[in-house]
Amino acid sequence: MPLNMTKIAFGAASAADLRDRLAHYAEAGEVRLTTRYLPKRVSEMAGGSLYWIHAHSMIGRSPILGFMENGTGRHWIRIEPRLIPVRGIPKRAHQGWRYLEEKDAPPDLGDGEADARDDMPPKMLGDLMKMGLV
Repeated sequence: MPLNMTKIAFGAASAADLRDRLAHYAEAGEVRLTTRYLPKRVSEMAGGSLYWIHAHSMIGRSPILGFMENGTGRHWIRIEPRLIPVRGIPKRAHQGWRYLEEKDAPPDLGDGEADARDDMPPKMLGDLMKMGLV
């Protein structure tokens, strides 16, 4: 099972805005995000994804293509320039990125499938999930 990571969609107003940003910054079929440190568990991330967090909820994922040193002592996280919608689950904000085990990753939504939970306020959704109602 591949290891994934989570990251805040900083500055994105919505999932559609994030999707547009990924398409805008795509070069040669990939988007490069700068990070200070190479993950220690990088070898486990082959086939993994970067899960995006927006408004305290995971909204989608971008498959990870790999990692690369950028020549300034930092590294690039190379991802596909697409956002695959996932079932929204609450997730606290954090700085940088965090590991996400496959067992904890939300499932993808199918074509044209919508998640009604996306319309709920994040706090209410979190409370309902803690009670096991959604």
